[in-house]
Amino acid sequence: MRNEQKMYGLFMDIAKTDDRILAVYMNGSRTNPNVPKDIFQDYDIVYVVWETKTFIEDKDWIHKFGKILYMQYPDENPDYPSDKENNYGWLMQFEDGVRIDLRVQTIRFAQEHIHDDKLCRILLDKENILPVMPKSTDEDYRVKKPTETQFQACANEFWWCSNNIAKGLWREEILYVQDMTNFVVRKQLEKMLSWKVGIETNFQVSVGKSAKYLYRWLKLEEYQGYLNTYFSGNVEEAWTAVLHMCDLFEQTAEYVGSNLGYTYNTAEGKAARGFLERVRKLPKDAKTI
Repeated sequence: MRNEQKMYGLFMDIAKTDDRILAVYMNGSRTNPNVPKDIFQDYDIVYVVWETKTFIEDKDWIHKFGKILYMQYPDENPDYPSDKENNYGWLMQFEDGVRIDLRVQTIRFAQEHIHDDKLCRILLDKENILPVMPKSTDEDYRVKKPTETQFQACANEFWWCSNNIAKGLWREEILYVQDMTNFVVRKQLEKMLSWKVGIETNFQVSVGKSAKYLYRWLKLEEYQGYLNTYFSGNVEEAWTAVLHMCDLFEQTAEYVGSNLGYTYNTAEGKAARGFLERVRKLPKDAKTI
């Protein structure tokens, strides 16, 4: 597997020998000093160019980066909007384990959007076309202190949508239950746990995409408790995990509310939890709730 030194050398060599490329910058995890380093970190590289057309039409030039195992052309996906004339990308997994997420951007596009991500580092600027960038920082990704309205909306969404989990489990519609749990209700628990981390770190850290770094800030037993909220396709297992999720949410919401001076609607939580337990006991031939 090629190391960073070889990869950066490759990026620079390609840029310096191609007159179409005017500048190079990088963003993503490799510009973030707070992200643990490992072998799976990709290289998020942007070449600033006169135009994108010749790069798109030349199907061979990307092979300069190495032997590709498989790849994706994200801007060719008909289900997502794209601006190929100004911003085009290739996602490449190489045989040696290296992954590169590469984009070419026109000068104007780069100048207008380079500030969108503060995790940015300029590697080369032949013509001084890019603005001076401050030291890369993950501050935009750090946990933000919620307003009281945001706090209460999070709690309300968690408890209200637990109603959907209840009926899904009673019907044994496990696919629906998985979606409702992981894409709606769990997201509220993630928020609440993230706010707890924010309180304990003075809102100076990021918990990462999908809250993947929660383990770095939660106590071991609390993090294990969060892992215990996941379940497989077994309905009874799901009931146990969901009720555990409710316990964890309530404990965390009370902590966050108390520390931020916000009002947590205890009655709403008790009512929703009670409804869940009531539905769990309903026989399958029930004619009324």
